[in-house]
Parts: sequence; structure tokens; C-alpha cells
Amino acid sequence: MQRTTAALVVAAGRGTRLADSGEAKPKQYRLLAGIPVLAHTLNALGRHPDISYLLTVIHQDDLEYYQDAVSQLPALVSAKLCPSVFGGATRQESVFNGLSALGPQGVEDVLIHDAARPFVSKRMLDELLNKMNSKDKGVLAAIPVTDTLKREDASTDRLETIARRDLWAAQTPQGFSLVRILAAHTKAAAEGIHEFTDDTSIAEWDGMTITISEGSTNNFKITTAADLERAEQLAKSLSMTDTSNDQLPLSQLTDIRMGVGYDVHAFDDGEAVMLGGVSIPHTKKLKGHSDADVVLHAITDATLGAIGDGDIGQHFPPSDAQWKGAASDQFQIDAIRRVSDLKGRIAHIDVTIVCEEPKIGPHREKIRSSIAAICSLPDSRVSVKATTSEKLGFTGRKEGIATLASVTVRLPMQDDE
Repeated sequence: MQRTTAALVVAAGRGTRLADSGEAKPKQYRLLAGIPVLAHTLNALGRHPDISYLLTVIHQDDLEYYQDAVSQLPALVSAKLCPSVFGGATRQESVFNGLSALGPQGVEDVLIHDAARPFVSKRMLDELLNKMNSKDKGVLAAIPVTDTLKREDASTDRLETIARRDLWAAQTPQGFSLVRILAAHTKAAAEGIHEFTDDTSIAEWDGMTITISEGSTNNFKITTAADLERAEQLAKSLSMTDTSNDQLPLSQLTDIRMGVGYDVHAFDDGEAVMLGGVSIPHTKKLKGHSDADVVLHAITDATLGAIGDGDIGQHFPPSDAQWKGAASDQFQIDAIRRVSDLKGRIAHIDVTIVCEEPKIGPHREKIRSSIAAICSLPDSRVSVKATTSEKLGFTGRKEGIATLASVTVRLPMQDDE
């Protein structure tokens, strides 16, 4: 049975390293691709189908900024919002306030995340959630240290090289059983300890075991002006600008087009397959340069086909290292942006998954809802079907999964057509 999970977003900091004379807003409320950073972060977390609640810890002076940020969230995400909570004098106190507020919601697990990390991906969240299977174990998103590290000895003015093997740079989210991490925070507060700078530190202090979950270099924390500039460039490459407010009603989009997509991925050693943005436990995974989500790849090709704009390999070539391990929802989001640029909308998606295993039936509705959330559609405009190939061919031999998708797009009719 799926455990109830909340995302606690820490947004009470003042962002002094980003402060300048021309902008008084803390970094989490600065605009990124025209939308507050916090809104991007909440949207990335709230779109995940396994996250049921969102709670933001804010500074008491930032209520107006916060209300403006959440007003720009899609309905699917805003429906998950809990009332915001005011933070304390330190990050540790702010998290404690947030954890205490989540208790009455019936939450079992919590992901604690920095508001200024807006590029957390679905792939990261999937892996982290899959590893949260023990009350006494926390999970830390982290990336291996690749730079050579030096330690300066002030007394001798000499440098010492630090072996970087087995060293990891900590990120967020950090995941825990709510009861267990709240108990650790309560114990630290009672003992007058307030210096912990992240939650795995306090968990380790209280005897919890921490497991590493692979993070991402894109999941950096916006701290300086240079970070914000880097984030703006990354946002452009990921097409994060929201164009939904400019959409025409379907009744005015009389040019109806349909695209067809097909994709296949072979099995590889692993523990889960990604289908339609949903991680499904299995004895294998799908092999691919990105997260190998065969369903979203077929949908993306169908979307691009409907508007005559190439295919997924043209826009996101597997030879490009930046897409290695990437979550495939961003490919479809980019295709949707291309449709929006033509003043059009996706009207319907129909998917057929062909495989002998895993069984799709128990996960069908979750896959359907995930696709609908990614594409900002109601579930009623998404169809997910599954079939086998009667043990014929590579799917029949259980060597992989194939998917066929059709996407209906509606565009404005041009005067000369």
C-alpha cells in the first residue's frame, strides 16, 4: 500500500548573498522564467503523483510574496497545499515548525526540500521515494564529488589533498518517516541543540541510518546572483515558461490534427520501470540514455508529429550528455510548449502499452493521472490501455516494452487555409 507522503519546503531564509540594492525580495521569490522560484519548486514537487501534501515554511514578513507565488500554481498542485507555517531563527527551527504542523494531516513520510532548488526532477523523486522503506532509515539526495579537494593548514601555510573517493555533496530533498524525524528534532530542541544545517545531520545524531539517492547537477541551490543567471539559462533550455494563461478555449481551435508515436526500450538489470512518469517496481528496468520512459517518449513523438515539428531524437539527441538519466516529462513539457507557441492545445491522448510484464492493470490509473498532470489535462482526456503480443516477438519474449501513442492537437485555423 502506498504511504502518504508530504513535501516540506523550507522558504524562511532571507537570501542575503543574493541581496542587492535593486531587489528586496528573498531569492525564493525572485522571478525565474517569469515565475517566482518558489512556484517552480512547488510545481516540481506537487506534480508528482505520490506526493499528497505540500507545506511551505515561510518568514513572517513574506506572506504577501508567498501568496503571490502560490497563486500562479496549476489547480492540480494548489489542491495539495497545506496552510503555510512561519519559520524560526534557524533552518533547524523552521523545519521543526513545519514537521510539527504536518502531524495532524496523517502524513507518514516527509521529503524536506530547499525552496531555492527549483530543478528537482521526477526521476530524483522517484528514486528517493523508492528507497524510503524503513522507519529508521533516511534518504539523502546527493551527487559524487568530482573536484579535487584541498585542506589548508593555517599554521604551516600548506595545502593537503583530500581523497574524493566515497565523498558526496549533499542536496535536498531528504526523506524520512515523519514520526522518526520529528522525534529527532524534538530531542535536539529539548537538549538545546540548534546548530544542525541539514536534516540528515540531525537524523545521524539521533541514530538513524542514511542512504544515498542519486541527485543531479541541475538540482543546485540558487544562492548567488551567478546562480540565478545560471538558473535562467537552464530554465530556457527546459522550457519552464508558463504559457497556459494565453490558451484559447478548445471551441475556438478548429484546426484538428493527430500525431502518432511509437517507442520501444529493452529491459536491463534494475528494480523498476518508468512508465508515463510512474516508477513501477519490477525485476528489471528499461535501458535508455534518459530514464527510458517508453510511454512518455511515444507521447512526445506523437505530440511533435501532430504539429510537424520533428521527433524526440531531433530535439533531445541521445548523444547530448545533458539528457543522460533525464526525466522524460521534460521532453513532453517542451513538446507542449511548442504546441502553445502555435496558440494550440492538446485535446486528447491515447496510449497502448505492449508487454508481457510487468502487469499494467494495477498501475493504469496512476499512469493515466500522471500523464494528465504532466500535460495539464483532466484525466478524462487521457486513455491508457495495455495488451500483450501473445508471446510473439521481443515483447512476447519479455525482452522489453513497446508503446503506441496518438495525440490530438487543436490549433487556430489560419485565414489562408
